[in-house]
Amino acid sequence: MNWEPLLLTFKLALFTTVILIVIGVPIAYWLSNTKSRIKPVLETLVSMPLVLPPTVLGFYFLMVFSPNNTFGNWLDEWLDVKLVFSFSGLVIASVIYSLPFMIHPIQSGLSGISRSITEASFVMGKSKWETLLKVQLPQIKPALLTGIVLSFAHTVGEFGVVLMIGGNIPGKTKVASIAIYDEVEALNYDAANFYSFVLFAITFCILLAVYLVNGNHFKHFWK
Repeated sequence: MNWEPLLLTFKLALFTTVILIVIGVPIAYWLSNTKSRIKPVLETLVSMPLVLPPTVLGFYFLMVFSPNNTFGNWLDEWLDVKLVFSFSGLVIASVIYSLPFMIHPIQSGLSGISRSITEASFVMGKSKWETLLKVQLPQIKPALLTGIVLSFAHTVGEFGVVLMIGGNIPGKTKVASIAIYDEVEALNYDAANFYSFVLFAITFCILLAVYLVNGNHFKHFWK
């Protein structure tokens, strides 16, 4: 059995999740604290992947990054960066597509922190970033874990976006979800079942772990 699509899938999910942690925490922090008039607009943009069909996002990614368009041509000629039908393109598309799954839990967790805790940190001379890293984030570990796991699991299950921007190139952009589709079309149900079962088992275990940790049920699980 070919493990390459599965390994590529988890590589994509890992890269996407790490990038989302780096950019998602600052965005969630800003959204949870700002009173700017543009906040509803930004929250709407962040949430769009939740309601838009994946193929719509994939289509626009394909148009923007295509060498036939201005931005894609600039990337190609000046930076020698080709994002269409490449793993790098998959990562960028996956980051945008999974953005709400990282930002929403963290934003909710930060919004729920008592203001007195934050103000006490400021009184002690801590900066905003020190307060975020050393006081606020430790307070919202369940929310942070939820964002990480949901982003990882959501990326594992992507199909429409990765198919549109990455195509179906073995070893490069052919992730497990696309491999399943190919095997079904070829009537190779054993291979399709293998990929499907591995994805099902891993995502089930990941989500179960989150519920056990967040619900503080782990210590009672084996009773």
